[in-house]
Formats: sequence, structure tokens, C-alpha cells
Amino acid sequence: MPPTTRSTKFSKTAQPLVVLFDVDETLVHTGGSGARSWKSAFDTLYGIPADIGQHSSAGETDPQVARATFNAELGRDPSDDELSRLYAQYLLHLADDIESSEGYRVLPGAQDTLIRLREAGVILGLVSGAMEGAARTKLVPANLNRFFVFGGYGSDSPDRTELTGLAIEKAARLQNRLGSSQVYVVGDTPHDMMATNASGAVSIGVASGHYSVAELKAAGATHVLRSLEDEFPGL
Repeated sequence: MPPTTRSTKFSKTAQPLVVLFDVDETLVHTGGSGARSWKSAFDTLYGIPADIGQHSSAGETDPQVARATFNAELGRDPSDDELSRLYAQYLLHLADDIESSEGYRVLPGAQDTLIRLREAGVILGLVSGAMEGAARTKLVPANLNRFFVFGGYGSDSPDRTELTGLAIEKAARLQNRLGSSQVYVVGDTPHDMMATNASGAVSIGVASGHYSVAELKAAGATHVLRSLEDEFPGL
């Protein structure tokens, strides 16, 4: 029998009421737009074409990335004003770069999954370590913002667990008597899985980024998909 392209059946999994999605490497691949925009921001403000990849790891929030890169490149902690200017410059560059990024693409199954969830009556939101402006900007070329009612972002908190909890609190305002088992959080990194588990929601790992199925399972994912083309739990 030829190998199936579907994931394991989830017949015993209840349909979620709310599903929160990470952005980078879960819904879209920006083709390096984010890294280029951070590099441009540091270069414009400090004359240093900083490479955030040398100072951060996948799944960290924008405030963590900015602070760690600033400290490594300039040898000191940034002031609040310096961070504000850095964020603004980053977003300005990102808005232009994302539209011309040759490597930009929507990841397999992303749009179809969002459509199926919406048609099933599920409330959709974002939970991203990116600042809200950055997360939303990254979805513009794919026209995916239309699916998401609300979100939790790195601009809400630099801590991934806290921002996930804040997103779930927002979901509870939209859906009365919402239990944690009725909230699914979809992401591609161990950071995503650990933050979701700490919040009490159901963690869905997608091996569409830098981490494998095995690594996401080891990080505690409740379910792991090879891509969003796999059968989504509860549907």
C-alpha cells in the first residue's frame, strides 16, 4: 500500500472553539524579510548591519530578539527610547521588503486549513512573538489577515508564555465559558509548544519550520503535523 499523505486520525479529539496560529514558518515563510529588516534598522540607526540570526533562536519574541542583538552588537542594554526607534525603523523597512521578497510564500495547506476552520465556526486568532504590526504585515502579501479576529503578540509581552495567556484571555471575551481544552495553539517551534502547555491550551506542532516532528513531540506537543496539509485535529 502506498504511503498516505494524511496524518493520524484524531477521531477522539473534540473540535476546538478557538484556534490560535503562529505566523513565521507556520502560516508563511517570508524569505528572510524579517532578518533583512532588522539588519536595515540597526544599520540605519547605528551603522551596524546586525545579523539577528547570530543572537537569537526561532520562536523568540521581537523584543527578545531586538534586546539580545542590541546588547551583543553595541555592548550594552538599550534604553526604552532606543528600542522604540529600532522597532519603528524595523517596521518601516518590513512593510516595503515583504512586498518584494522573492522567497515569500504561503506554507502548504495554510489557507485551506483556515478556510475549513472558519467554515466549522471556529474563532481564529494569532499568537506570535512578532510585534502586532510586524505579524500583520507579514500576512499582507498572502491576504491572510482576513481570517483573524484578534491576537496576542510580542508587543503585548516579551515573554512567549505570557503573550499566549493574554491571547487566550482575549478569546475568552469572545467565547463564553471557554475551557482551556477548547483552545488550540498552532506553532512550529519548541518555544511555541512549551508556552502553550504552560497556558493550559492544546499544543499543535507543525514541522514546517526549523524543527522536526520528533523535536516538537519532545517539546511536549499534544499533536504534531508534518504540515498543515495533514488532517487538523478535531475537524
